[in-house]
Amino acid sequence: MVAAVLSGAPSTLHAVLTGADPWAATLAAGSVVLPHETRRARLVLAAGVLHGALSLGWAVVLARILRRPTAVSGAVAGLGIAALDLGLIGRRLPSIRALPQAPQVADHVAYGVAVAMVLERWPARRP
Repeated sequence: MVAAVLSGAPSTLHAVLTGADPWAATLAAGSVVLPHETRRARLVLAAGVLHGALSLGWAVVLARILRRPTAVSGAVAGLGIAALDLGLIGRRLPSIRALPQAPQVADHVAYGVAVAMVLERWPARRP
């Protein structure tokens, strides 16, 4: 969950610096779950549930495939997740496709790095 929270920093910072809505990515994620919803609070809640579930799922996958987790291996994994999430799936969803892609990719890389750093320090993973 550490990675889930930290991973949104790049796109949020980008939105703040460019004057865009810092909630745009969250609202877009919420609209994936509730495509006809327009109320921000419900979209934010739906996004939180979706993002939490996806983040936990990807963390389990990364825990299995990153034998020696490092920042570099986490970043590469984050790029792979971005390719799947944004390139394959996201391009079919108008709300995701409308987001600036570079900050979204940066979020995925940040997520991968954060997961790898947590895994690297996880006591159960040590030999």
